[in-house]
Amino acid sequence: QVQLVESGGGLVQPGGSLRLSCAVSGFTLDDYAITWLRQAPGKEREGVSCISSSVGTTIYGDSVKGRFTISRDNAKNTVYLQMNSLKPEDTAVYYCATSGRICRDEYVYWGQGTQVTVSS
Repeated sequence: QVQLVESGGGLVQPGGSLRLSCAVSGFTLDDYAITWLRQAPGKEREGVSCISSSVGTTIYGDSVKGRFTISRDNAKNTVYLQMNSLKPEDTAVYYCATSGRICRDEYVYWGQGTQVTVSS
């Protein structure tokens, strides 16, 4: 039974930080790429970051590059998204998903999402 479960969202002030976690079960994380995506009300779904199974190669969307960092702990079957210097426009529901072995916009499994709100 494959599951991806996001956690770590919450309310934070502009300039603050959060760390999101994506706990994976039902498969070995070593073999799969994990993508973080987000969706804000009235906006299109946006790719945030992806980490591949191959040598941990990472990619970032332009809007988060330099502020967010994706990482993977295969022993814990968990992927993290460290978010620093948060802005109100980062407010969204954040999802993790797997696209198989490579980073691509085609997803096999999704988590339930975790809400991130950046506000004064």
